[in-house]
Amino acid sequence: MNVLQAKELAVGYDSRTVVGGINLEALKGQFICLLGPNGSGKSTILRCLAGLLAPLQGSVFLKGNLLYRMEPKELSRTMAVVLTERLSPGLITVFDVAAMGRYPYTDFFGRLSGEDIQKTWEALCLVNAHDLAERYFDELSDGEKQKVLLARALVQEPEVIILDEPTSHLDVKHRLEVMKILRQLTKEKGITVILSLHEIDLALKSCETALLVKNGRILTYGAPEEILSEEMVAELYDIESANFSNYLGGIELRNSGGTRVYVLAGAGSGAPVYRLLNKFNFSVITGVIHENDIDYHVGKALGATVISEKPFEEISAASLNKAVILGQQADCVIDAGCPIGSLNRRNVEIIKQLLARDKIIYCLRSKQEARRLYGADDARLKYFPTIVAMVEKLNARGR
Repeated sequence: MNVLQAKELAVGYDSRTVVGGINLEALKGQFICLLGPNGSGKSTILRCLAGLLAPLQGSVFLKGNLLYRMEPKELSRTMAVVLTERLSPGLITVFDVAAMGRYPYTDFFGRLSGEDIQKTWEALCLVNAHDLAERYFDELSDGEKQKVLLARALVQEPEVIILDEPTSHLDVKHRLEVMKILRQLTKEKGITVILSLHEIDLALKSCETALLVKNGRILTYGAPEEILSEEMVAELYDIESANFSNYLGGIELRNSGGTRVYVLAGAGSGAPVYRLLNKFNFSVITGVIHENDIDYHVGKALGATVISEKPFEEISAASLNKAVILGQQADCVIDAGCPIGSLNRRNVEIIKQLLARDKIIYCLRSKQEARRLYGADDARLKYFPTIVAMVEKLNARGR
């Protein structure tokens, strides 16, 4: 069921349009997020959808009613708003702050009935803030305050909640907790949630629909899994020094080049090595890795040179030869300790051929495993107990 709808909406201040051409249909229980760079107009859109800012053009409908003609009390029983402004109510307890959300239901003097008190406790319990009830709001951390403001919104018993950057200034624990609560509200209570975010990974993993906002317009909208491609994220944020990976659900800083290091990897053994080498400005070459391997996607996102093979196929002679040539050209070689099986057993041959060409091999395997794979050549490997120790040695060598 359509709960909130925007038709040909243009939002802005005075006569200046910030974002135009907005068309949105929010269904019951839907989780919608706005993504875009700072200053793109996300907050302005949310203020307009919440009825706090009149549109320059177009209309907003809440359950079929024109939003701007609804009485404030009627509107507040259907929609709750949580903005980014810091609330500083003074010496007021958490319970009293949450109970403020009952104002659409209280009498002229704002007195709380037994039902109002019960609803307030229910909301505080739902956001795991009931143990904070007697504390002063100003004493809380940012994460705790955000949970209390969510409780205040829930106390209104709304069908729609609009939030402006609810995860800003929060640590990882509280950020995840807030997103979990919001998802729970959409799934269990059928509340429609519309919010703005900066974290692409949270949008990808939590929201059903994303609107990408930039340069005064909606670039595109749809399921995050479909629209948040590497190219679209780069365009949205003008990213040049990093790559977004839909497979990883995050951003990797691009490999900027420097001393070339070949990394024999696979099955996730390479990802931490690539990232640490990247920090020290090494240029990464890696392979042979299957294209369904996590190391393949991390390497690609970092901008490393990746020698790959199709999924579930044995490493070909061509891939083997390419790896040996690039390994020979590299300044040094790292064996990241990837598991060896029937499909990637030719990776062992890469190390053997590079040893035959007198390449220095830094090894993260145990000596027992190296002897099993490389035979007597294992004595020529340089062993390291940790990735950090190995990269520090490489970095000192390159100075």
